[in-house]
Amino acid sequence: MSLYRRYSLPLLILALLSLFVLMAAHPQSSLNAGLRGLAIWWDVLFPSLFPFFVISELLLGFGIVHFIGALLDPLMQPLFRVPGCGGFVAAVSCASGYPIGAKLTAKLWEQKWITRIEGERLVAFTTSSDPIFLIGAVSVGFFHQPEIALVLGAAHYGGVLLIGLLMRFHGSRSENADIHSRQPKPAFGSILEVKTKASPAQRPGQMRQALYAMHAARLEDGRPFGELLRQAITSSLRLIIVVGGLVVFFCVILEALTNSGLMSGLRLITAGLLTACGLPPTLTESIVGGIFEVTLGAQAAGEATGAALPFKVAAAAFILSWGGLSVHAQVASILNMTNLRYMPFLLARAAHGVISAMLALLLWRPLMGQGSSPVFHPIYDIAWSPGFSSAMLLQSLLFLACLLAGMLTLSCLSVGTSHLFARLRRTYRQ
Repeated sequence: MSLYRRYSLPLLILALLSLFVLMAAHPQSSLNAGLRGLAIWWDVLFPSLFPFFVISELLLGFGIVHFIGALLDPLMQPLFRVPGCGGFVAAVSCASGYPIGAKLTAKLWEQKWITRIEGERLVAFTTSSDPIFLIGAVSVGFFHQPEIALVLGAAHYGGVLLIGLLMRFHGSRSENADIHSRQPKPAFGSILEVKTKASPAQRPGQMRQALYAMHAARLEDGRPFGELLRQAITSSLRLIIVVGGLVVFFCVILEALTNSGLMSGLRLITAGLLTACGLPPTLTESIVGGIFEVTLGAQAAGEATGAALPFKVAAAAFILSWGGLSVHAQVASILNMTNLRYMPFLLARAAHGVISAMLALLLWRPLMGQGSSPVFHPIYDIAWSPGFSSAMLLQSLLFLACLLAGMLTLSCLSVGTSHLFARLRRTYRQ
């Protein structure tokens, strides 16, 4: 038995007992912290996230995510050194957010589609925030400026791509020693079956394969629109309640740690690191809160005073990419049921946070200019209200269209390059 599995349960019980004692010693402050977390959930998260949760569930039921996953298949092996089925995981994770990528990666490992090293690569860069939370909650809800979604999304998902490229070198020496078989089982479903036994000349085009995948996903789902909408609302309500519970829980935990005096030392260390890096120390509260929970850190970044907007966006990019200890705990519990290691995931999250923050600062001037971009100037003048607006819909569609166009371009380039190499190989053999 590993040291982690041997001592994790006693340490967890000890930590929970300590938190219980701190909450009992300061009941009023714990109550106020819980009320603050509940206000964040009700005023910002529920109205901004719930409509998009329902829409994403409907898109998943209609097979749109499977369509995008099939288009991403040619990218996975040459760029990230994972099987083509990883394109499906990347598409679903991008649409649904963390920790969906870890759940699907564990499923692929159980069905022997991927090896341990490939699973560690895949879960490292498919654990990301979903565009719904990035646009609706962070850009609109916390910063009240939808135009920063372009910079925030480019930094976050650009960091995802860079982490995927870096993780392709993970396990290069020990990959041959991985004896986990990768013979796919039919039980996982035909949607992820991206390789056929037909010759390259007989295979359908990439777009046709994507349409087949979308059609097969819709047939496999089989629910009429009314039932699909009802279940989408039900599952979205469960998810938004879980999100609210996590926010309230970590608000109380942070308040208990603050009352114990432990957070003061962490804040001093964080402020020193920010000052050494040339960043404003007023972002300390957002970074410390984001270490524990994404929502609390993103809200603190939006409300930080004395810091320029580019630095606040960079702090939010770091928080979204790090994921918070709440996401880490969920992913660790999922990986604990497989032989996938948690340490590569931890290092990838830390590197993703730093890379995303740097990209946010580098991309601010090219994408936003000195002030607000003229393209987003009409949206910038609209005052935010906690509800669904046409400006938020326009911003969301524009961001998703740019993201999809970039992925389709890379996929087409990858397919063209693969065909070119195959033709050159046949010519050389002849």
